[in-house]
Amino acid sequence: MLLSSCVIWRHRDFADFRAECPGGDDELQHAIFDQLDEGLDWLESLGASVTESDTGNPRTLGRRFDPRSLTDTLLRSIGDDRVRLSFQGQSPLIESDILCTGGFPARLARERGLLLRANPWSVGDGLDYGRERGAETAGDLDEFYGRAMPAVGGVAEGDFVRLTQLYGRYATVSSEDGSECFEGEPTWSEIDLVQQIARWPGGRAWYTVEPAALQERVRERTVAEMIEAARAAGAPVREEDGRVSVLVRAAVTQTLGGLGIDPQARVKGADDLYAAGADVGGIATGGYSSGLAAALVFGRIAAETALA
Repeated sequence: MLLSSCVIWRHRDFADFRAECPGGDDELQHAIFDQLDEGLDWLESLGASVTESDTGNPRTLGRRFDPRSLTDTLLRSIGDDRVRLSFQGQSPLIESDILCTGGFPARLARERGLLLRANPWSVGDGLDYGRERGAETAGDLDEFYGRAMPAVGGVAEGDFVRLTQLYGRYATVSSEDGSECFEGEPTWSEIDLVQQIARWPGGRAWYTVEPAALQERVRERTVAEMIEAARAAGAPVREEDGRVSVLVRAAVTQTLGGLGIDPQARVKGADDLYAAGADVGGIATGGYSSGLAAALVFGRIAAETALA
């Protein structure tokens, strides 16, 4: 959450949610759609600072929080001394575990030779622990939410948002060696485009943009500004006849497969085990939905179920 742009959102219409994530669990999607707004109000009631009251996307509803303020608010509300930063399995002080270790983006990026655009400690501890307890998995464990980033050796955490190359819809996209080309229009989230790039050699691609597209805006930035950010970061940039080409890498932010849960956040196949956030699979299968929304909704549900 701290490393993201901190927009927590849901689809405006449930039919769009189903259409964009057709392989996802209908009941889990309904829980997010029905309960997110209350969760956002709850965050505000704790004192979290809202920087924008809408997402800027007509397809979605939600709020942008200041990530540092929200993180500090949550830590303050539970007490810093109760936060455990290493995963050790079952605590002797409680009868139930709630898994929220962030999925396994670091493991997936390492195994597939992709750039990591997430914290380095989410390596699948929750997934492994759940499986040891007999848990079922849900969704495609190879599917991930990611972004195209400048083709450099690594990106600092503070640059995850600033250096994102989010203009594939305005570009011709081809593999680094020119043997492959992305056909058709990417979805609005461009997740399908990033996953395709991840399958190409080296997980790299050229984004080639015509002059007329340079002043197109994506959120608060123009295409030209994103290209200049990539150039400044050291990514190869070519210019020919007014066209600009930028070499990008597929980067993993969040895994979409994970542990299977029911609408009460109980992990299927394991007793007294609950999961939330990116440890849960089967919500956005085949598409993209807000990981922060899933964390907020199912984190609260898991706590309420475990304490019932």
